[in-house]
Amino acid sequence: MSTTQSERLRELLEPLVTSQGLDLEEIAVDSVGRKRVLRVVVDSDTGADLDRIADVSRALSARLDESDAMGEGEYTLEVGTPGAERLLTEHRHYVRATGRLVKFQLTEGGELVARILTVDDDGVDVEVPGVKGRKPTARRLAFGDIARARVQVEFSRKDDTSHKKEEEA
Repeated sequence: MSTTQSERLRELLEPLVTSQGLDLEEIAVDSVGRKRVLRVVVDSDTGADLDRIADVSRALSARLDESDAMGEGEYTLEVGTPGAERLLTEHRHYVRATGRLVKFQLTEGGELVARILTVDDDGVDVEVPGVKGRKPTARRLAFGDIARARVQVEFSRKDDTSHKKEEEA
């Protein structure tokens, strides 16, 4: 997608997404055979359930229909949330990933897998899991030390009982 089309779509759609209480994370136009697909990724601090996705999808569809931002050809609009293994690129992404296990690529080289404990304007405090019975260790990472960060999928977390307590309440 050309930068100009991307910028035009963002300018057109971002205010509408924001008015729905969501953040516009990504816009991409892909060609799939003869058809085009406009993918819009939205999120918020509290997440976005299916009802919110449906509401914003209808609003975006109406706005696109009344504009010429996608041109004359047919296209499919897909609205969703970031995947489970989302790439952390903005400060708000790190805040939303608090409590999650993240794989960090460090600017000095090497990788670190750790759980985000807290986030501030300068960086993140993380807990590095212990290996072979050792206790976890705390570490501070400045944003400048992080080349790339991606949330990791955890299928079972032995020490996390907070969600069970909330569900029982």
